Amino acid sequence: CLLGQAEWLFFCLGVVKKLSNNTGRFANATLVRLNEHLSAGYKKGVRPVRDWRQSTTVAIDLMVYAILNVDEKNQVLTTYVWYRQQWTDEFLAWDPEEFDEVKQISIPTANIWIFVDFVDVGKSPDIPYIYVGHTGLVRNYKPIQVVTACSLNIYNFPYDVQKCSLTFQSWLHTTKDINITLMRTPEEVMNDKSVFMNQGEWELLHVRSKYNEFSIDNDDYYAEMKFHVVIRRRPLFYTVNLLLPSVFLMVMDIVGFYLPPDSGERVSFKITLLLGYSVFLIIVSDTLPATAIGTPLIGVYFVVCMALLVMSLTESVLIVRLVHKQDLQSRVPQWVKHLVLEKATVLLCIRNKKFCSILSQGSDLPREIAKEWLQVGYVLDVLLFRIYLLTVLAYSITLGTLWYIWQNV
Repeated sequence: CLLGQAEWLFFCLGVVKKLSNNTGRFANATLVRLNEHLSAGYKKGVRPVRDWRQSTTVAIDLMVYAILNVDEKNQVLTTYVWYRQQWTDEFLAWDPEEFDEVKQISIPTANIWIFVDFVDVGKSPDIPYIYVGHTGLVRNYKPIQVVTACSLNIYNFPYDVQKCSLTFQSWLHTTKDINITLMRTPEEVMNDKSVFMNQGEWELLHVRSKYNEFSIDNDDYYAEMKFHVVIRRRPLFYTVNLLLPSVFLMVMDIVGFYLPPDSGERVSFKITLLLGYSVFLIIVSDTLPATAIGTPLIGVYFVVCMALLVMSLTESVLIVRLVHKQDLQSRVPQWVKHLVLEKATVLLCIRNKKFCSILSQGSDLPREIAKEWLQVGYVLDVLLFRIYLLTVLAYSITLGTLWYIWQNV
């Protein structure tokens, strides 16, 4: 009887051991035990503090990874950043000696309390896990794609520097519950370019951080952290393909003033330059940034130079017609008479009283008066030449100033 009982006992122990090896093979796994220990009785919908009067401090950090797009027309900046959060969860602490000296563990993000300070537009990669240290320190590190509205000023294009702000704040919790601070010092955040890898059109200068508290009803205060991302355009492409051709056209137009004003070659040369300006505008129309709030300064100078070219061409055509066609009243178009000739007549009256007397008597312009008109044409030619020189000089000084400011930002 005793032998039968002993055999039955050994049989039962073998069955139990076999079942334990098949169904409970993870029963003694350290990470499993630790996960069960942390999740037992945990409430992810409750702020992780034992004393409700104590606020939770969330340390955040930001490192710019790439500049994806700068949309001047819609005033939008798209960046790819490495975003980090740290806070202490008092309900996720353990003693490493009880769990084989395990000091950190990865836990599914959906299982614990998470601080949300931005709205994901769905383009950022989903990070399903989060790291937790044995002291309760939670580290939420993830790359995110940030699309932010930004006031882009293209007045100094292509030597422009843009500053856009990325704001992270507590949307639901006041500072009595959750406060925000920097994980690193502002100097470290400003000068950190360790992960920036973009070598495209835009260059990252620095990232400035600023803490702020604001109130909507003067009762509850909310915390926010602003990161001002300062970027600078690399202008080499636009200098070669935009600025140098425009300067070349301006120089050629200045050279055209040295041709005789009464020669047909000068008119042909001006018409050729005007066609060159038109073709150049068509080519660079897609290059210049399109925006509804401003025009690049170089675009303004370019339009002014085209206007001076048209005026110079008109003046050259008028002089040629005066030289080869003396019948001024029948040959000059009506709009030239009203807009140009009347103003020139006033100048001639000041210098030549005989001319004024002829006009006052209502007589037609005699042929000898054509010389006076030619003199007016030559004066206008010199005046336009000087205005053009001043315009090109101002254009050159402006480009040099913009480059100096761009270089020393």
